[in-house]
Amino acid sequence: MSHNPPPQQPPWGRPPEPAGSNPYVVPAPAGGRPKWTRKRVLFPAAGLLFFIGVGIGGSGDSTKTEEVASAKAAPAATVTTTETAEPEPAVTETVTASPEPVPTVTKTKTVKVTVAPDAGSGGSGSGGGSESAYYANCSAVRAAGAAPIHAGDPGYGRHLDRDGDGVACE
Repeated sequence: MSHNPPPQQPPWGRPPEPAGSNPYVVPAPAGGRPKWTRKRVLFPAAGLLFFIGVGIGGSGDSTKTEEVASAKAAPAATVTTTETAEPEPAVTETVTASPEPVPTVTKTKTVKVTVAPDAGSGGSGSGGGSESAYYANCSAVRAAGAAPIHAGDPGYGRHLDRDGDGVACE
């Protein structure tokens, strides 16, 4: 006959009850300590470390330590050395920026004036000699100093009168 020994309880606690056995029982906490106990240990330890760090940082003043050590070593003679460094003259550099000159662009417009020769004057010196003047465009008229030209004046042409009112190169 085989005999099964009774099951032993594990070292970490009682095994959980199967789900659905009794819905009215409040389950036991999972850990041995509640979560708020961590705050009891963690916050005081952090505060202690903070104050230790402040104490170590404040004690790092080396000038006081050297003065105390020299006072204890030789109480009869105390030497204090003060060095004052003269400030070096400041170097001031003034930079003046001047713009480079911009190249000048000159546009040249060439105007060609064509004047028809007098047909009958023949050098007799009878009139002004400019009765049969011909201008290719209004720029030529302005260059000759004859603008504006009225209908019937020498050099008038319909190609110079844009609006057809009888006055060319207005």
